[in-house]
Amino acid sequence: MSFIKKSLSKVNLNKFSLLLFFVLNAFLVSAQTQSADKILAVVGRNKIILQSELEIQAAQMKQQDPNFNDTMKCLLLQEMIIQKLLIEQAERDSVLVSDDEVEGQLNNRLRYFTQLYGSKEKLEQASGKTIYMLKEENRDIIRDQMIAEKMKNQILENVKITPAEVNTFFNRIPADSLPFYPAAVEVGQIVIDPPVSPELDDYAYKKLQGIKNEILKGEKTFETAAGMYSDDPGSRDNGGRYDGVTRNGAWAPEFVTAAFKLQNGEISPIVKTKFGYHIIQMIQRKGDEVDVRHILIIPERTSGDFKKALDKLDSVRADLISGKIKFPEAVGKYATDEASKRTGGIIADPQTGSTLLDVNKLDPAMVLILDSLQPGQYSRSQIFFTESHERSCRIVYLKTRTSPHKANLKDDYNKIQEVALQQKKLAKIQEWVKQKLPTYYLKIDTEYQSCNAFKIWGLKRQ
Repeated sequence: MSFIKKSLSKVNLNKFSLLLFFVLNAFLVSAQTQSADKILAVVGRNKIILQSELEIQAAQMKQQDPNFNDTMKCLLLQEMIIQKLLIEQAERDSVLVSDDEVEGQLNNRLRYFTQLYGSKEKLEQASGKTIYMLKEENRDIIRDQMIAEKMKNQILENVKITPAEVNTFFNRIPADSLPFYPAAVEVGQIVIDPPVSPELDDYAYKKLQGIKNEILKGEKTFETAAGMYSDDPGSRDNGGRYDGVTRNGAWAPEFVTAAFKLQNGEISPIVKTKFGYHIIQMIQRKGDEVDVRHILIIPERTSGDFKKALDKLDSVRADLISGKIKFPEAVGKYATDEASKRTGGIIADPQTGSTLLDVNKLDPAMVLILDSLQPGQYSRSQIFFTESHERSCRIVYLKTRTSPHKANLKDDYNKIQEVALQQKKLAKIQEWVKQKLPTYYLKIDTEYQSCNAFKIWGLKRQ
């Protein structure tokens, strides 16, 4: 594996180990019962790393990378030890995170995995634990991760990289070790949701009012009605239930405001959000979060509604081609998608923030459009399915395109800059570890003392 590829692997490792802790924890009990556990490392006064903890993370990494080997396992253990050292230093420096920050992170991760598995019940079935148990078992783990990250950020806050350093980094990579990048594009879109006719909007409102009346009369329970009528696929199969709704989450503000006004068992008036019309039932309130059920009715759009949106986009496209308006200006003026307005219409990778996207990772419908475009061109208006599987309308803008190629500074400067910066940060952390190690107690199991990952620390065999 080349130097640059090792660097990329290390960057991915950090993200991976932080993202998937709930999945790792789900297998913890079974891993501990299958074999006798032992302590692999002791850090500071009382922080230990168990064989089972390393094996669980190593097994997950191997699923992601079939080439995962003993050298990478040593690096994984090194990363776990560094995290413990960061936590120890944070205790010395009184670096803390608040209970609210920890709770917010817990809720975000639970929400992610609930969506991944399809429902709260399916997540509980897969993990063998209730949501409450998952939160309690992972609260200290999440707190430690957040404290370590906060401490690391303090150490690295002044680490920057100059263009000259990027050039030096790149020029040190042997030509035969340069990675091969597939075709990539910078692409934007202007999305216009079709307007809803007043008649169908009124129909949706009255339909939900009728459903609410059935519930109030006792003809159906809220849970049953949600399963029968709700247009929300994310909660319909779960009786409309969402747990852990917070004020600062990714929820429509009107929905959150209405939910937090309710008492246990109470049903809200009809609430309108950008998604449609809702009624909400409070299940229980737990401090700054609530468990609720809701029923969503989305007003239907006719073919005539879609034609209006497509015609509008055709007009916007004509103005773009003629130069009457620039793309970012057109996004701000006409797009109904608030998220695209914040990025000027350019699509970015949600994990890295990069606007240069691997063509192989785009959805087939987008790839088909881009095949017919040259950089600087705009597609014809079309109906498409959004990430939430709803129909909407858009035109697509191809800003730039790169062909499959070996890494070079002209086409891949941002990628190379990011890897070079990560290398500099890793070097800074290693320097910090070597500086601080003499002030800490550290013992590593003899099986791992010969790892090259620890030789750079100057440790002697114990």
